[in-house]
Amino acid sequence: MELVYIRSLQSKRARLVNHQCDIFSGDWTPHAKGPYYTNATKCEIDDRQNCMKFGRPDTEFMKWRWKPNQCELPRFNATLFLELLRGKSMAFIGDSLARNQMQSLVCMLASAADPVDASYVQGARFRQWFYAEYNFSLAIFWSIHLVKSEDADTNIYPLTSKALYLDEVDEIWATHIEKFNYVIISAGQWFLRPLLYYKKGKLIGCYACNKKKIKGLTMYYGYKMAFRKAFRTLLNFDKFKGVTILRTLSPQHYENGEWNKGGTCLRKRPMLKNEMRLEEYNFKLYSAQVEELISAEKVGMTKGLKFWILDPTEMMVLRPDGHPNHYGHGPGANITNADCVHWCLPGPIDTWNEVLLQMLKMEHGTES
Repeated sequence: MELVYIRSLQSKRARLVNHQCDIFSGDWTPHAKGPYYTNATKCEIDDRQNCMKFGRPDTEFMKWRWKPNQCELPRFNATLFLELLRGKSMAFIGDSLARNQMQSLVCMLASAADPVDASYVQGARFRQWFYAEYNFSLAIFWSIHLVKSEDADTNIYPLTSKALYLDEVDEIWATHIEKFNYVIISAGQWFLRPLLYYKKGKLIGCYACNKKKIKGLTMYYGYKMAFRKAFRTLLNFDKFKGVTILRTLSPQHYENGEWNKGGTCLRKRPMLKNEMRLEEYNFKLYSAQVEELISAEKVGMTKGLKFWILDPTEMMVLRPDGHPNHYGHGPGANITNADCVHWCLPGPIDTWNEVLLQMLKMEHGTES
């Protein structure tokens, strides 16, 4: 996608960015100070994003800062973040990129406080941290489709198809979320896989399922309906009074092949804007989620509920240098395919939390 499409993305979410400086439009500039933490910091970094631990030789990808066009983005202040959220709670809902951001935040907060693990189940798919000094809870709920989903009985090699129940929310997060003050919702790459769509328990269509007798529907349809159901669930809770934040699409950067066909991400510096491309499918997915957020915001205003947008899509299109590529090790350490989806820790994803803090400061009137 050319730059003109990026501008149309901005117009779609303009009403959701209601401050004088659009912090989501800008450029990456050199920054000698480097990151807020290292892979030796006392925090949890998934080995799959721990690029320095597994030998990434270059460090320049950690030495860039996001510069909005009309203002400065202040550096992250861990103590201020925790003070602003004293006595409150925040939850991330989504896939491994939501976990990627949550782990970044825990590492960025490590300079101010050590949390205790307050998870009530084992495993990385749900974690909850409690910062006792600030009475602040931070949680992650693994929910790759936001709605109820399960493995379908058809396999489209090399991927397993998923059945999505578009009118049924994923109870993994929905049964726990009413108590949270800030809820950050995201979803992405899992919607590119073969999908079977259900409503009222009946199959209504599919995406990429190769079934002639089933109505063909796009991945954008399922994506839009999933966000609609997630937002409406929050709108319809009696006890939920929190702020809902959409974290927009995080683009992948495979070059010279797809993820399973030799694609890699070898660049060592950000791209310039005249090099920037947002693929059409990413633009359509982005548009679908922003349109649903705008619709939810309209209803939310009548109920006193706030809907915000955390929109790193444009800034991250420019960062093909920030992925693990082959410098990340999952379980078993058998690295066959490059990872050009997730982000190294530390790395450009830390900017998402700088922006998140700035949004919280704006809400509290302390943005200076």
